[in-house]
Amino acid sequence: MVAASGLALPRVAAPCPARTRGGLRGGFARFAPPVALPPQQLRCCASAVDDGVVSAEASKPRFPRVVGMGSKLVGCGSAIPSLSISNDNLSKIVETSDEWIAARTGIRNRRVLSGDETLRGLSIQAAQRALEMAQVKPEDVDLVLLCTSTPDDLFGGAAQVLTEVGCTNAFGFDITAACSGFIVGLITATRFIKGGGLQNVLVVGADALSKFVDWTDRGTCILFGDAAGAVLVQACSADEDGLLGFCVQSDGNGQKHLNAATSNDESILSNTNGVPGFPPKKATYSCIQMNGKEVFRFAVRCVPQSIEKALEEAGLPASSIDWLLLHQANQRIIDAAANRLDIPSDKVISNLANYGNTSAASIPLALDEAVRSGKVKTGDIIAASGFGAGLTWGSAIVKWG
Repeated sequence: MVAASGLALPRVAAPCPARTRGGLRGGFARFAPPVALPPQQLRCCASAVDDGVVSAEASKPRFPRVVGMGSKLVGCGSAIPSLSISNDNLSKIVETSDEWIAARTGIRNRRVLSGDETLRGLSIQAAQRALEMAQVKPEDVDLVLLCTSTPDDLFGGAAQVLTEVGCTNAFGFDITAACSGFIVGLITATRFIKGGGLQNVLVVGADALSKFVDWTDRGTCILFGDAAGAVLVQACSADEDGLLGFCVQSDGNGQKHLNAATSNDESILSNTNGVPGFPPKKATYSCIQMNGKEVFRFAVRCVPQSIEKALEEAGLPASSIDWLLLHQANQRIIDAAANRLDIPSDKVISNLANYGNTSAASIPLALDEAVRSGKVKTGDIIAASGFGAGLTWGSAIVKWG
Protein backbone atom coordinates (compact mmCIF):
# COMPACT_ATOMS: atom_id res chain seq x y z
CA MET A 1 0.00 0.00 0.00
CA VAL A 2 1.39 3.41 -0.94
CA ALA A 3 0.57 6.46 1.14
CA ALA A 4 0.01 9.95 -0.29
CA SER A 5 3.46 10.91 0.95
CA GLY A 6 5.06 8.37 -1.40
CA LEU A 7 5.87 5.88 1.34
CA ALA A 8 5.24 2.17 1.01
CA LEU A 9 3.59 1.18 4.24
CA PRO A 10 4.15 -2.30 5.67
CA ARG A 11 1.16 -4.58 5.54
CA VAL A 12 -0.21 -5.41 8.97
CA ALA A 13 -3.33 -7.19 10.08
CA ALA A 14 -6.25 -4.81 10.52
CA PRO A 15 -7.54 -4.48 14.10
CA CYS A 16 -11.03 -5.73 14.82
CA PRO A 17 -13.77 -3.09 14.74
CA ALA A 18 -15.19 -2.39 18.19
CA ARG A 19 -18.40 -0.71 17.06
CA THR A 20 -19.84 1.12 14.10
CA ARG A 21 -19.96 4.88 14.28
CA GLY A 22 -23.60 5.93 14.58
CA GLY A 23 -25.16 8.54 12.35
CA LEU A 24 -22.74 8.25 9.46
CA ARG A 25 -23.30 7.09 5.95
CA GLY A 26 -20.69 4.98 4.27
CA GLY A 27 -19.81 2.69 7.18
CA PHE A 28 -17.25 4.69 9.14
CA ALA A 29 -16.12 2.54 12.05
CA ARG A 30 -14.16 3.10 15.23
CA PHE A 31 -11.44 0.54 15.74
CA ALA A 32 -10.08 -0.91 18.94
CA PRO A 33 -6.56 0.27 19.94
CA PRO A 34 -4.02 -1.64 17.85
CA VAL A 35 -1.83 -4.29 19.43
CA ALA A 36 1.78 -3.16 19.82
CA LEU A 37 3.85 -4.37 16.89
CA PRO A 38 7.62 -4.50 16.48
CA PRO A 39 9.10 -1.54 14.60
CA GLN A 40 8.97 -1.99 10.85
CA GLN A 41 11.08 -0.33 8.21
CA LEU A 42 9.33 2.09 5.86
CA ARG A 43 10.48 2.18 2.27
CA CYS A 44 10.55 5.39 0.26
CA CYS A 45 9.09 5.02 -3.23
CA ALA A 46 10.34 8.31 -4.68
CA SER A 47 13.60 10.02 -3.89
CA ALA A 48 13.72 13.18 -5.96
CA VAL A 49 11.92 15.66 -8.15
CA ASP A 50 13.39 17.14 -11.33
CA ASP A 51 16.68 18.96 -10.82
CA GLY A 52 16.86 17.83 -7.23
CA VAL A 53 14.24 20.28 -5.98
CA VAL A 54 13.28 17.66 -3.40
CA SER A 55 16.23 15.69 -2.08
CA ALA A 56 16.29 12.02 -1.21
CA GLU A 57 16.70 12.90 2.45
CA ALA A 58 13.67 15.19 2.44
CA SER A 59 11.44 12.40 1.15
CA LYS A 60 12.43 9.90 3.84
CA PRO A 61 10.57 9.63 7.15
CA ARG A 62 12.41 11.52 9.90
CA PHE A 63 11.27 9.13 12.62
CA PRO A 64 9.53 5.76 13.03
CA ARG A 65 5.82 6.12 12.39
CA VAL A 66 3.58 4.81 15.15
CA VAL A 67 -0.07 4.16 14.32
CA GLY A 68 -2.94 4.22 16.78
CA MET A 69 -1.95 7.52 18.40
CA GLY A 70 -4.38 10.09 19.73
CA SER A 71 -4.50 13.76 18.70
CA LYS A 72 -4.53 17.01 20.61
CA LEU A 73 -4.92 20.66 19.64
CA VAL A 74 -1.83 22.52 20.82
CA GLY A 75 -1.82 25.81 18.92
CA CYS A 76 -4.03 28.17 16.96
CA GLY A 77 -3.72 31.35 14.93
CA SER A 78 -5.76 33.61 12.68
CA ALA A 79 -5.50 36.51 10.25
CA ILE A 80 -8.00 39.02 8.87
CA PRO A 81 -7.93 41.63 6.09
CA SER A 82 -7.36 45.26 7.00
CA LEU A 83 -10.52 46.63 5.34
CA SER A 84 -13.63 46.60 7.54
CA ILE A 85 -17.05 47.04 5.92
CA SER A 86 -19.86 48.04 8.28
CA ASN A 87 -23.58 47.64 7.83
CA ASP A 88 -23.77 51.40 7.33
CA ASN A 89 -21.27 51.10 4.48
CA LEU A 90 -23.48 48.47 2.83
CA SER A 91 -26.56 50.64 3.22
CA LYS A 92 -24.96 53.00 0.71
CA ILE A 93 -24.75 50.18 -1.86
CA VAL A 94 -28.00 48.29 -1.38
CA GLU A 95 -31.33 49.05 0.26
CA THR A 96 -30.66 47.96 3.83
CA SER A 97 -29.73 49.32 7.26
CA ASP A 98 -27.63 48.41 10.26
CA GLU A 99 -30.77 47.65 12.27
CA TRP A 100 -32.24 45.40 9.54
CA ILE A 101 -29.04 43.37 9.12
CA ALA A 102 -28.25 43.04 12.82
CA ALA A 103 -31.78 41.95 13.71
CA ARG A 104 -31.79 39.17 11.11
CA THR A 105 -28.19 37.96 11.29
CA GLY A 106 -26.37 39.42 14.28
CA ILE A 107 -23.70 40.84 11.95
CA ARG A 108 -22.40 44.40 12.33
CA ASN A 109 -19.12 44.33 10.38
CA ARG A 110 -17.11 42.11 8.08
CA ARG A 111 -13.53 42.13 6.72
CA VAL A 112 -12.84 42.06 2.97
CA LEU A 113 -9.62 41.54 1.02
CA SER A 114 -8.31 44.72 -0.61
CA GLY A 115 -5.19 46.04 -2.29
CA ASP A 116 -2.40 43.45 -2.44
CA GLU A 117 -3.95 41.19 0.18
CA THR A 118 -4.52 37.56 -0.81
CA LEU A 119 -6.12 34.54 0.77
CA ARG A 120 -2.75 32.82 0.58
CA GLY A 121 -1.20 35.62 2.59
CA LEU A 122 -3.86 35.34 5.30
CA SER A 123 -3.40 31.56 5.39
CA ILE A 124 0.35 31.93 5.84
CA GLN A 125 -0.07 34.39 8.72
CA ALA A 126 -2.61 32.18 10.49
CA ALA A 127 -0.39 29.11 10.08
CA GLN A 128 2.69 30.90 11.40
CA ARG A 129 0.82 32.10 14.48
CA ALA A 130 -0.51 28.60 15.20
CA LEU A 131 3.00 27.15 14.99
CA GLU A 132 4.33 29.91 17.25
CA MET A 133 1.73 29.15 19.92
CA ALA A 134 2.36 25.40 19.64
CA GLN A 135 6.14 25.97 19.77
CA VAL A 136 6.56 23.69 16.77
CA LYS A 137 9.14 24.40 14.08
CA PRO A 138 7.82 24.55 10.50
CA GLU A 139 10.18 21.77 9.44
CA ASP A 140 8.59 19.47 12.01
CA VAL A 141 5.17 19.67 10.31
CA ASP A 142 4.27 16.51 8.39
CA LEU A 143 1.04 17.55 6.66
CA VAL A 144 -0.73 20.81 5.79
CA LEU A 145 -4.46 20.77 5.03
CA LEU A 146 -5.84 23.93 3.45
CA CYS A 147 -9.61 23.94 3.87
CA THR A 148 -11.00 26.42 1.35
CA SER A 149 -13.54 26.77 -1.43
CA THR A 150 -11.96 29.99 -2.75
CA PRO A 151 -8.24 29.35 -3.38
CA ASP A 152 -6.16 31.92 -5.22
CA ASP A 153 -5.32 29.16 -7.70
CA LEU A 154 -8.04 26.83 -9.04
CA PHE A 155 -5.62 23.92 -8.65
CA GLY A 156 -5.22 24.56 -4.92
CA GLY A 157 -2.99 26.50 -2.55
CA ALA A 158 -1.77 24.13 0.17
CA ALA A 159 1.60 23.56 -1.49
CA GLN A 160 2.26 27.28 -1.78
CA VAL A 161 1.22 27.91 1.83
CA LEU A 162 3.43 25.18 3.27
CA THR A 163 6.38 26.38 1.19
CA GLU A 164 6.02 29.99 2.36
CA VAL A 165 5.64 28.89 5.98
CA GLY A 166 8.79 26.77 5.70
CA CYS A 167 7.23 23.32 6.15
CA THR A 168 10.00 21.71 4.11
CA ASN A 169 9.17 18.16 5.18
CA ALA A 170 5.39 18.36 4.75
CA PHE A 171 2.95 17.19 2.13
CA GLY A 172 -0.15 19.30 1.58
CA PHE A 173 -3.47 19.32 -0.19
CA ASP A 174 -6.72 21.29 -0.29
CA ILE A 175 -10.06 20.26 1.19
CA THR A 176 -13.21 21.74 -0.34
CA ALA A 177 -16.30 21.51 1.85
CA ALA A 178 -17.33 25.17 2.08
CA CYS A 179 -18.42 26.17 5.59
CA SER A 180 -17.94 22.60 6.85
CA GLY A 181 -14.36 22.58 5.59
CA PHE A 182 -12.53 23.17 8.83
CA ILE A 183 -14.38 20.43 10.71
CA VAL A 184 -13.68 18.02 7.84
CA GLY A 185 -10.01 19.08 7.88
CA LEU A 186 -9.73 18.68 11.64
CA ILE A 187 -11.14 15.16 11.55
CA THR A 188 -8.95 14.29 8.56
CA ALA A 189 -5.88 15.46 10.47
CA THR A 190 -6.63 13.12 13.37
CA ARG A 191 -7.11 10.19 10.97
CA PHE A 192 -3.68 10.81 9.41
CA ILE A 193 -2.16 10.81 12.88
CA LYS A 194 -4.01 7.70 14.03
CA GLY A 195 -3.69 5.69 10.83
CA GLY A 196 -0.60 7.19 9.20
CA GLY A 197 1.62 7.78 12.19
CA LEU A 198 2.12 11.50 11.53
CA GLN A 199 3.23 13.75 14.38
CA ASN A 200 2.19 17.30 13.47
CA VAL A 201 -0.62 18.32 11.13
CA LEU A 202 -1.41 21.95 10.35
CA VAL A 203 -5.07 22.57 9.52
CA VAL A 204 -5.85 25.92 7.90
CA GLY A 205 -9.39 27.14 7.26
CA ALA A 206 -9.49 30.10 4.89
CA ASP A 207 -12.00 31.66 2.54
CA ALA A 208 -12.56 34.86 0.59
CA LEU A 209 -16.22 34.64 -0.35
CA SER A 210 -16.28 38.38 -1.03
CA LYS A 211 -14.96 37.49 -4.50
CA PHE A 212 -18.13 35.51 -5.22
CA VAL A 213 -20.73 37.79 -3.68
CA ASP A 214 -23.24 39.77 -5.72
CA TRP A 215 -22.82 43.13 -4.02
CA THR A 216 -26.19 44.26 -5.38
CA ASP A 217 -28.07 41.41 -3.64
CA ARG A 218 -28.89 42.43 -0.09
CA GLY A 219 -29.89 38.86 0.74
CA THR A 220 -26.29 37.60 0.44
CA CYS A 221 -23.87 40.54 0.38
CA ILE A 222 -24.62 41.35 4.03
CA LEU A 223 -23.49 37.91 5.21
CA PHE A 224 -19.98 37.16 4.09
CA GLY A 225 -16.45 38.21 5.00
CA ASP A 226 -12.87 37.02 4.45
CA ALA A 227 -10.45 35.50 6.97
CA ALA A 228 -8.12 32.61 7.80
CA GLY A 229 -7.64 30.51 10.89
CA ALA A 230 -5.38 27.58 11.74
CA VAL A 231 -4.75 24.92 14.36
CA LEU A 232 -1.80 22.61 14.97
CA VAL A 233 -2.92 19.04 15.67
CA GLN A 234 -0.26 16.93 17.36
CA ALA A 235 0.08 13.22 18.09
CA CYS A 236 -0.28 12.10 21.69
CA SER A 237 -0.88 8.86 23.57
CA ALA A 238 -4.22 7.19 22.88
CA ASP A 239 -5.46 7.79 26.43
CA GLU A 240 -4.88 11.54 25.98
CA ASP A 241 -6.82 11.71 22.71
CA GLY A 242 -8.42 15.14 22.38
CA LEU A 243 -10.93 14.08 19.71
CA LEU A 244 -13.65 12.57 21.85
CA GLY A 245 -16.27 12.00 19.16
CA PHE A 246 -17.36 13.21 15.75
CA CYS A 247 -20.08 12.98 13.12
CA VAL A 248 -19.95 14.06 9.47
CA GLN A 249 -22.77 13.92 6.91
CA SER A 250 -23.73 15.08 3.42
CA ASP A 251 -26.90 15.45 1.38
CA GLY A 252 -26.57 16.50 -2.24
CA ASN A 253 -30.30 17.12 -2.50
CA GLY A 254 -29.74 20.41 -0.73
CA GLN A 255 -27.24 21.76 -3.26
CA LYS A 256 -29.98 23.77 -4.92
CA HIS A 257 -30.38 25.85 -1.76
CA LEU A 258 -26.75 27.02 -1.54
CA ASN A 259 -24.23 27.03 -4.37
CA ALA A 260 -21.86 28.94 -6.61
CA ALA A 261 -22.19 26.89 -9.77
CA THR A 262 -20.15 27.23 -12.94
CA SER A 263 -21.62 28.99 -15.94
CA ASN A 264 -20.44 29.12 -19.53
CA ASP A 265 -19.28 32.15 -21.48
CA GLU A 266 -18.97 32.34 -25.24
CA SER A 267 -16.80 29.81 -27.03
CA ILE A 268 -13.08 30.52 -26.86
CA LEU A 269 -12.62 29.90 -30.60
CA SER A 270 -14.77 31.12 -33.46
CA ASN A 271 -13.50 28.43 -35.88
CA THR A 272 -14.52 24.97 -34.67
CA ASN A 273 -13.75 23.18 -37.95
CA GLY A 274 -17.29 21.90 -38.06
CA VAL A 275 -17.09 19.88 -34.84
CA PRO A 276 -20.37 20.46 -32.98
CA GLY A 277 -20.02 21.41 -29.32
CA PHE A 278 -16.26 21.91 -29.54
CA PRO A 279 -14.35 23.51 -28.02
CA PRO A 280 -16.19 23.73 -24.69
CA LYS A 281 -17.26 27.20 -23.66
CA LYS A 282 -15.08 29.03 -21.15
CA ALA A 283 -16.33 28.34 -17.60
CA THR A 284 -16.75 30.95 -14.90
CA TYR A 285 -18.28 30.78 -11.43
CA SER A 286 -21.57 32.45 -10.68
CA CYS A 287 -22.10 34.55 -7.57
CA ILE A 288 -23.28 32.79 -4.43
CA GLN A 289 -26.90 31.70 -4.73
CA MET A 290 -28.73 30.98 -1.49
CA ASN A 291 -32.23 30.20 -0.34
CA GLY A 292 -31.87 31.69 3.11
CA LYS A 293 -35.05 30.22 4.59
CA GLU A 294 -34.21 26.67 3.54
CA VAL A 295 -30.61 26.92 4.72
CA PHE A 296 -31.81 28.28 8.07
CA ARG A 297 -34.29 25.40 8.48
CA PHE A 298 -31.61 22.87 7.55
CA ALA A 299 -29.08 24.26 10.03
CA VAL A 300 -31.48 24.59 12.96
CA ARG A 301 -32.59 20.98 12.47
CA CYS A 302 -29.36 19.20 11.54
CA VAL A 303 -26.69 20.94 13.61
CA PRO A 304 -28.08 19.99 17.06
CA GLN A 305 -28.67 16.43 15.82
CA SER A 306 -25.08 16.22 14.60
CA ILE A 307 -23.69 17.44 17.92
CA GLU A 308 -25.90 15.01 19.82
CA LYS A 309 -24.55 12.12 17.72
CA ALA A 310 -20.96 13.23 18.35
CA LEU A 311 -21.69 13.51 22.08
CA GLU A 312 -23.22 10.04 22.05
CA GLU A 313 -20.07 8.64 20.47
CA ALA A 314 -17.97 10.46 23.05
CA GLY A 315 -20.14 9.05 25.81
CA LEU A 316 -20.77 12.54 27.19
CA PRO A 317 -23.92 14.47 28.09
CA ALA A 318 -24.49 17.97 26.72
CA SER A 319 -23.92 19.31 30.24
CA SER A 320 -20.24 18.33 29.94
CA ILE A 321 -19.67 20.91 27.19
CA ASP A 322 -17.61 23.88 28.33
CA TRP A 323 -17.99 25.77 25.06
CA LEU A 324 -20.29 25.59 22.06
CA LEU A 325 -18.45 26.73 18.93
CA LEU A 326 -20.54 26.73 15.76
CA HIS A 327 -19.80 27.92 12.27
CA GLN A 328 -20.50 31.65 12.46
CA ALA A 329 -23.28 31.93 9.88
CA ASN A 330 -26.21 33.55 11.66
CA GLN A 331 -26.72 34.41 15.32
CA ARG A 332 -30.25 33.03 15.23
CA ILE A 333 -28.90 29.63 14.15
CA ILE A 334 -26.32 29.70 16.94
CA ASP A 335 -28.97 30.64 19.52
CA ALA A 336 -31.40 27.98 18.29
CA ALA A 337 -28.77 25.24 18.50
CA ALA A 338 -27.74 26.34 22.00
CA ASN A 339 -31.37 26.27 23.13
CA ARG A 340 -31.90 22.82 21.65
CA LEU A 341 -28.83 21.51 23.50
CA ASP A 342 -29.72 23.44 26.67
CA ILE A 343 -26.39 25.26 26.67
CA PRO A 344 -26.45 28.68 28.38
CA SER A 345 -25.43 31.74 26.38
CA ASP A 346 -22.34 32.34 28.51
CA LYS A 347 -20.92 29.07 27.17
CA VAL A 348 -21.43 30.02 23.52
CA ILE A 349 -18.50 31.41 21.52
CA SER A 350 -19.55 33.99 18.94
CA ASN A 351 -17.63 36.68 17.05
CA LEU A 352 -20.10 36.84 14.18
CA ALA A 353 -20.90 40.50 14.82
CA ASN A 354 -17.33 41.54 13.93
CA TYR A 355 -16.55 39.31 10.96
CA GLY A 356 -19.71 37.90 9.42
CA ASN A 357 -19.69 34.47 7.79
CA THR A 358 -16.07 33.63 6.90
CA SER A 359 -16.91 30.09 5.77
CA ALA A 360 -14.12 27.59 6.57
CA ALA A 361 -12.26 30.24 8.58
CA SER A 362 -15.07 30.99 11.03
CA ILE A 363 -14.48 28.22 13.59
CA PRO A 364 -10.67 28.52 13.87
CA LEU A 365 -10.92 32.34 13.86
CA ALA A 366 -13.38 32.31 16.77
CA LEU A 367 -11.37 29.63 18.56
CA ASP A 368 -8.15 31.63 18.26
CA GLU A 369 -9.77 34.72 19.74
CA ALA A 370 -11.28 32.69 22.59
CA VAL A 371 -7.97 31.00 23.43
CA ARG A 372 -5.88 34.17 23.28
CA SER A 373 -8.37 36.08 25.42
CA GLY A 374 -8.16 33.40 28.10
CA LYS A 375 -11.75 32.29 27.67
CA VAL A 376 -10.88 28.77 26.49
CA LYS A 377 -8.42 27.03 28.80
CA THR A 378 -6.44 23.81 28.68
CA GLY A 379 -8.71 20.83 29.24
CA ASP A 380 -11.92 22.59 28.20
CA ILE A 381 -14.33 20.48 26.16
CA ILE A 382 -15.57 22.17 22.99
CA ALA A 383 -18.50 21.08 20.84
CA ALA A 384 -17.70 22.43 17.37
CA SER A 385 -19.95 22.15 14.34
CA GLY A 386 -19.71 23.31 10.74
CA PHE A 387 -22.48 23.33 8.14
CA GLY A 388 -23.02 24.68 4.67
CA ALA A 389 -22.89 24.14 0.94
CA GLY A 390 -23.11 20.66 -0.45
CA LEU A 391 -25.07 20.35 1.71
CA THR A 392 -22.49 19.13 4.22
CA TRP A 393 -22.35 19.28 7.99
CA GLY A 394 -20.26 17.82 10.75
CA SER A 395 -19.48 18.06 14.45
CA ALA A 396 -16.50 17.26 16.64
CA ILE A 397 -16.22 17.05 20.41
CA VAL A 398 -12.65 18.11 21.20
CA LYS A 399 -10.57 18.89 24.25
CA TRP A 400 -8.34 21.95 24.01
CA GLY A 401 -4.68 21.43 24.82
